[in-house]
Formats: sequence, structure tokens, C-alpha cells
Amino acid sequence: MILDCDPGHDDALAIALALARPELHVLGITTVAGNAGLENTTRNALRVLTLLGRTDVPVAAGAGRPLVRPIRVASHVHGVSGLDGADLPEAAVGPVAEGAVDLLARLVRESPDPVTLVPTGPLTNIALFARTHPELLPRIAEISIMGGAIGEGNLTASAEFNIWADPEAAAIVLDCGRPVALVPLEVTHAALFRNADIPRLEALGTQTGRVFADLLRFFAIFHRERYGWDGSPIHDAVAVARLVVPGLVTEVPYRVDVETESGLTRGRTVVDFHGLRGLPPNVVVGTAIDRGRFIDLLVEAIGRFA
Repeated sequence: MILDCDPGHDDALAIALALARPELHVLGITTVAGNAGLENTTRNALRVLTLLGRTDVPVAAGAGRPLVRPIRVASHVHGVSGLDGADLPEAAVGPVAEGAVDLLARLVRESPDPVTLVPTGPLTNIALFARTHPELLPRIAEISIMGGAIGEGNLTASAEFNIWADPEAAAIVLDCGRPVALVPLEVTHAALFRNADIPRLEALGTQTGRVFADLLRFFAIFHRERYGWDGSPIHDAVAVARLVVPGLVTEVPYRVDVETESGLTRGRTVVDFHGLRGLPPNVVVGTAIDRGRFIDLLVEAIGRFA
């Protein structure tokens, strides 16, 4: 698998989960602007890998802005750095010289097995890869996306942030012809790491456990102020967790389209429950999650690192 991310507190947990699980082989990480600007998301990915002792995983910087729109970052959620709230080590290595699309192409081309892409930020890099390397798309086993919403959004009333940030890219990826799974807010808002769960990380007695406990305390501030929740949803790690435990996320095939024209509903993922458009399903959409098992997976993953 290859992670395409914009760390981000929940992206950091997605990285840790992917690297902890023996079922998954992380070929590389590509970064995109989203939760913070590209310089910070790339730095954050490298800092997380340094914390986890996995600087062998190549990191490539990707798109610094959406395909056609101005950039907007989520500093109101993740802080100015994109990963505020904890004392992470400085990166022990830098990104590779290749850009994200070039690294994606090389890793997919060289892999002896089909590759699963796991984008947990705006879909700009994945759309550019699909457009510039269509010959490699048959080698993509699946694209497991954190993004979208069936009902209420989190950036606007209609749209989830990752899809809103670059709706043109999202439209390209959802219709790229490869198997696509979409983990929307209906699932990730139920994947709540409650404040009462944080002591489980501290009880590990490790630096990694303490860092993630601090990150989650910071991440919870926004969700307490916005929603009144006692904890924070770990959106991005769900896109990894569904690969680890089949059935963890309840999923249904639907036709999904992305609104790119309307200003009011920009980035809305329109789920055609009853096939009213007469088009076959193009996406498997998550609708529910086993929260307890998901939290156990995260704690077990963090427990594998010093």
C-alpha cells in the first residue's frame, strides 16, 4: 500500500496503524497540502516516521494546491503546524528527490503485487497520477479514501473537507475505473477516540504513547468546541483499519458523484441510494463501524512502538 496524506493528527494515527500491522506493507508515503501547507504536511510525515523509528519509508512531497482552485488549510482544527499539541522529534531524514506522482508511479510499476492506495487528504496527487499514468491504473488493487459525507459536512453544511478542498480531483478519482472505497463522515464521526481512552496510551509507558496521548488531547479541543464531543474522531485511520479487519466497516455499493459546479454545495458527495440516475455503482460506501474494535486496533498499533 501507499499512503497519500496531509498530516494531521488523524493522518499520524493512520501512518502508525499502517506501519504496525503485519498484514500491510507500506511502500511509501506521499504528501499533499490540506490540513496544513505542503511544507508542514511533509515535515509532519517525516517527524511521525522518526518518532516511530521507520525512516526507511520514502516520503515524497506532492501537490501544494488543488488542481484549479485556491488552497485552504485546516489550521482551525490541527493548529498552524498541522500537528500541534505534542513534542515530536525533528525529522531525521528528508523527503526523496522524486515528486509524489513520480514516486507513486515508480512504486506501483516496481511492485510485484497490485498496490492499494490510501488517500487521507485532498485527492490532488491521486488524480494527477491517474491522469498522467493511465497505463498503471490496472495495477491498482483498490483506492481506500477517507472523504465525503452522505449527509452533513464538516467544512460546509454540504461537504467534507478533503473532497471540498479539491472537488475536481475527487471527481476524477471516483470515476477512474478502479475499485474505490469511500469512508465518509457518517463512519468516521462514529470512530471516536474518547478522552477516557487516552489513559490507555499513557499506560503503555512509551514515548510514542505519550506523544499520541498529547496529540489526541489537542485534537479533541476543536471537536469539543464545535460538537460538544468528549473526544475526537480518528477519520483517516479508518481508511487503513478497513483493510486490516474485513467487516470492521459496514459497506454498501452506490453511485457517488462529486458536485463541482455549485458554490453552495461545492464538494458534496451525492450518493444515489436508489439508482435514480440509472448508473451502476462506482464506489463502496462505508455506513457504520465497530468503534470498540477500531479503538483497540489503534491502541495495539501504538503499543508496537517504543
